[in-house]
Amino acid sequence: MDHQTDRVRELLDELTRGEKLSLVHGHVDPTRTATGYLPGVERLDVPDFRLVDGPLGVRVPGTPSTAFPAPLAAAATFDPELSRQKGAAIAREARALDQDVLLAPGLNLIRVPHCGRNFEYFSEDPVLTGAFAAASVEGVQSEDVIATPKHYVANSQETDRAVVSADISERALRELYLPGFEAAVDAGAGSVMTAYNRVNGTHMSEHGDLVTDVLKEEFGFDGFVVSDWYGTESTVAAANAGLDLEMPGVSMQAMMTPAMEDDTDIDDGGDLDGERSDEPADEMPEEMDFGELEGGMPDPENYDQFGAALGEAIDAGEVPESRLDDMAARVLGQMAAAGALDGIRASEASAGSEDERSESSGARTDGALDTDEHRELASEIAARGQVLLENDGVLPLADDADVALIGPNLDEPTLGGGGSSETTPVEATTTADGIEARATSEGGSVTVAQGVQRIEDKSIFDVGEDDADGEHADGGSDADVSIDDAVAAAEAADVAVVVVRDQATEAADREDLRLPGEQDELVEAVAAANDRTVVAIRSSGPVELPWREDVAAVLASWYPGQADGEALAAVCYGDVDPSGRLPVTFAPESEYPASEPEQYPGVDGTATYEEGVFVGYRHFDAGRGEATYPFGHGHSYAAFEYRDVEAVDESTVAVTVANVAERDGREVVQAYVRPPEADSAADELDRPVRELGGFATVDVPAGESARVTISLDELAFQQFDEEQAGWTTTDGEYAVEVGRSAGDLRLETSVDR
Repeated sequence: MDHQTDRVRELLDELTRGEKLSLVHGHVDPTRTATGYLPGVERLDVPDFRLVDGPLGVRVPGTPSTAFPAPLAAAATFDPELSRQKGAAIAREARALDQDVLLAPGLNLIRVPHCGRNFEYFSEDPVLTGAFAAASVEGVQSEDVIATPKHYVANSQETDRAVVSADISERALRELYLPGFEAAVDAGAGSVMTAYNRVNGTHMSEHGDLVTDVLKEEFGFDGFVVSDWYGTESTVAAANAGLDLEMPGVSMQAMMTPAMEDDTDIDDGGDLDGERSDEPADEMPEEMDFGELEGGMPDPENYDQFGAALGEAIDAGEVPESRLDDMAARVLGQMAAAGALDGIRASEASAGSEDERSESSGARTDGALDTDEHRELASEIAARGQVLLENDGVLPLADDADVALIGPNLDEPTLGGGGSSETTPVEATTTADGIEARATSEGGSVTVAQGVQRIEDKSIFDVGEDDADGEHADGGSDADVSIDDAVAAAEAADVAVVVVRDQATEAADREDLRLPGEQDELVEAVAAANDRTVVAIRSSGPVELPWREDVAAVLASWYPGQADGEALAAVCYGDVDPSGRLPVTFAPESEYPASEPEQYPGVDGTATYEEGVFVGYRHFDAGRGEATYPFGHGHSYAAFEYRDVEAVDESTVAVTVANVAERDGREVVQAYVRPPEADSAADELDRPVRELGGFATVDVPAGESARVTISLDELAFQQFDEEQAGWTTTDGEYAVEVGRSAGDLRLETSVDR
């Protein structure tokens, strides 16, 4: 670290102002591989620096990579170690593609189930989010890549995300929306991305209280704060608030302009020489019409705020020169931390011998793309993240069962939602291929029927393009599909498996929680024809299930990525125990908090977080709504009993979990903390009934038991007192309830505080 610090100080002394300015705003990447790009300073051996999407896999145009399950699916495993491994794997792929910064993980708390990017996030709970945030960051940064937690902060909706103000109490910010980011900082995150939205009237790129006072000073964040793309609203206010890096820094037209010869000498004026940034590509309109996504897209004119304009602001005394030094130092510091400042990139380091690379202080990991290890990890997360919501004995399927496989998109894998997280895998298993391979290998059979029109993907990249209505991945057509054909297949089969899906994309929220198209009608018709009907749901979050009492089993499969079909088959046939648990509550649309227009999507540009800390299961536990499936819910093919709970100390409980079934299983043990009764009304803050304190995932063989120890997070005991402007912990006895979900608590002990 001393070497890195000295190197950064030396560079700051030698860099011209123009060179410093070039390090704090993006430029056009001559290779067109990066999402964001900073040119190096050749005379000082400062290398180019590239930032790349994203949370489901590396998104480099024209280059496939491993398409991992959505973060929400990973969180459903309740196993942060898998998320650490996933972060490391994606980082290795980023290194293999010569990228330095990964624009992930997404940490926004799931406040409303409609949010179009919920699949990119982890949970409605801050403790679960914090655990996965820390694990993801540790994994990414273990491979010489900088992690970028996003979107800081309270980016709870895509509707009007670029303009809406989240009007929110400090208590709710502290107890719900900030802890994930603090956990990421504690884990060593080198970058944090600001959100498009405003918080209490101030754009996040200009929010000094949250960016400088909280993130940098209170949390101790020493990395760089980067804007979301075209999310830098100003020069002076943003720089003084603590924003360090503007992205992408160039016009949308420039980003779409074909690469030209390198003419990127840097002068003291603070920008790159050459006019290509101002010349629009022929295919780009002068003004973008985003249509229905308009309120969810940033203003493409928000660029070049930290170029020449920042230099002028410094000359005018509006921004201190020391602020520019700090901005550049933070970027350089992360280059150094990732091993990039010694001038040895992965491609160069790999050219030497192993001894030569180990002797080079700047040698970085070479990376690896689409390895067997990565594919196996993607498959494991996809299988373990599936949540068995209902099972009336139909699952697991018999090896030789005759299956009717029904659904509108069986010929393609569900890789994710639309937007900056989109990935292109090298290979993927469609739903049909996965089920057919597993069934026929053991003497079963599969009949495939589409049933209804396919559900088209939505994406911000489709702006201005015509929909390819009714076209299959194989070029076929939907013209001849019918529910009658699906019913006939179901009637002739031992079991019917119906695979349905939602539509979600960045920059737009789902209009409602119903399945799009005629999928509900399809499920109802198939269930009437075969009382052994299984429904697997590919979704970005909760959906309404009007037919759930008419089917025999329901699986929440989320967005499983490239392992789609093989993961579904593994769970349906019992090769993998369904150990996933809900990281978000399922309920009818009308039962969620933030149900009034003033709360969501907001009125006159303001979304008022009137529900305060009563988000997710906190809302339902307080009797303010009725859940269909509670937070933490999920069945297993095994059966578990809980015994002998005890408090080990004030922050730890232990419980014995016995598997009383005849098959091995994996259990997710959850501990919830219930506060003591207040001595008086004056002492009472409106507290949730219970809060998740901790959890543990444990494998328990058939007929055996395991002693499970759970550490309780301090967040479950604390409250943020706005009058005292600080955290408080009420003295007294706290009940610790242990069980299988927020709605299935088996045993109770207590700890004193």
